[in-house]
Amino acid sequence: MTDSIIWMGFVGSLLAGLGTSLGALPALIFGRPGERVETIMLGFAAGVMLAASIFSLIIPGLDAATIISDSENIRALIVVCGILTGGAAIWIIHQLAPHEHFISGPEGAERRNISRIWLFIIAITLHNFPEGMAVGVGFGGGDVANGRALALGIGIQNIPEGLAVAAAMLSLGYSRLRAFSVASLTGLVEPIGGVLGASVVSISEILLPLGLTFAAGAMLWVISDEIIPETHRKGVAGFGTVGIMIGFVAMMYLDVTLG
Repeated sequence: MTDSIIWMGFVGSLLAGLGTSLGALPALIFGRPGERVETIMLGFAAGVMLAASIFSLIIPGLDAATIISDSENIRALIVVCGILTGGAAIWIIHQLAPHEHFISGPEGAERRNISRIWLFIIAITLHNFPEGMAVGVGFGGGDVANGRALALGIGIQNIPEGLAVAAAMLSLGYSRLRAFSVASLTGLVEPIGGVLGASVVSISEILLPLGLTFAAGAMLWVISDEIIPETHRKGVAGFGTVGIMIGFVAMMYLDVTLG
């Protein structure tokens, strides 16, 4: 049973990560899309992640917490701890790892002799890892329906995200092939997160609610700190909000119908 959960976590997160390559493909063929389109698609990715955090991770985490206690207060406290721990973990990693965002610039530790493209790769990897982990945890406890909905939702949000990453690299002067290659490679970090997430929660059922909410907290941090600020560029913030609304209801629908 444990091996099958880990295998499903790997395959699901791998397929989700390939959405990044699919999204970057138009940039390889046609070049950079318009700023409004780019902003809407980033907003869509944020909306999908937000809905996935709530409906596919936090709510199942509350339900799974009954394994530990029947008390609503204790269950809520477990979820709070998981969310805050997940967010704190990503924040600490961001402080320690040198990286650079396309809009807001460099963050983290001193960059020293690291080339700019590697700083971008590190930033995108830090972004994608929690997504893969969320898919892996979603399959935890043998809940195939929840894992499938998460994998599909994350895969769909990776499509506009892959295009946005490739487009941003094109705007900085990188070639179409390099922009496509980097966007594609960063999606392949998701299976690593998927295997880790599935492995941890398969050890013991007690870890399932903590794993689900930890992944939710990590994703919420990424949404707030990474994606939404990128959509609030001068004059196009409204388009980002439209994308968030569409992405949120799309993922909510997928979770209800597939989960």
